[in-house]
Amino acid sequence: MKAPAVLGEDRVRELLDPGRAEELVSEALRAFSAGAARQPVRAVASAGEPVRGYLGAMPGWLPATPSAPETLGLKAVAWFPGNARRGLATHHAWILLFDPETGEPRAFLAAGTLTAVRTAAATAVATRVLASPTARVLAILGTGVQARSHLPALRRVRAFEELRVWSPSREHREAFAREHGCRAVASAEEAVRGADVVTAVTAAAEPVVQEDWLAPGVHLNGVGACRPDQREYDSGCLRGARVFVDSREAARREAGDLILAGVEPEAELGDVLLGRHPGRRSPAERTFFKSLGLAVEDLVCAREILARVGL
Repeated sequence: MKAPAVLGEDRVRELLDPGRAEELVSEALRAFSAGAARQPVRAVASAGEPVRGYLGAMPGWLPATPSAPETLGLKAVAWFPGNARRGLATHHAWILLFDPETGEPRAFLAAGTLTAVRTAAATAVATRVLASPTARVLAILGTGVQARSHLPALRRVRAFEELRVWSPSREHREAFAREHGCRAVASAEEAVRGADVVTAVTAAAEPVVQEDWLAPGVHLNGVGACRPDQREYDSGCLRGARVFVDSREAARREAGDLILAGVEPEAELGDVLLGRHPGRRSPAERTFFKSLGLAVEDLVCAREILARVGL
């Protein structure tokens, strides 16, 4: 058996175009909601007692398309939030692609950059189809890897005139603002009030956004909380919104924002992309997108990378 190819972070970063990733993720979301792609909800094992971190396994399969081959793969991702205090990355991830005919391993791809890019791409897709076309004020809560990938992705889908950023660390938010041309603000409330799009990419386990801060017609993206006992938005934010998810099944098991608010998703984002659901119905209504991340989003990006290196 031929040894699988190995592509490290630098090579993946060189080969994965963030703008193209939005198209790829849209394709994956449509295939998932149409039932053409296959993947179970991720399996998660906790590490330590008390728990220090989590290891998730995310297998998936994508059918062939006129422009891409059938794809079979597995993403493994370790999430250790305490690493931030050690100056280490909180997420470590790899993707293993297999030959869908024989099951032989074909390639290992480092997936740190890929995860950040495909997650931001999914949020950008949601913002493109759900946010008001006239949205001009963006609030980003968080200043980590995901915030850095989300800002350019969101700017590609709306012509924002004001960009606000908040994090609990004054040093972090001011450094982020200098680097990315945003305005650092002193509180989550100051960031959120009057914003047309709010994107939370935090490590918070308790809400950092309250309903009474929200402007009419706001679109909310929830990205950071990925466990059933964690949330970034209080219950009122969701109970007054049209709620969309990447996967209904995953949201019912993993999305603390929805579970703790007692809210059922109205539709998957793929349903909107397929024309099965209209998405936003009026300028004044509130929309909410909960992103948990799908294996097929990773795989559609990984197979594009392999195609670019002739594998």
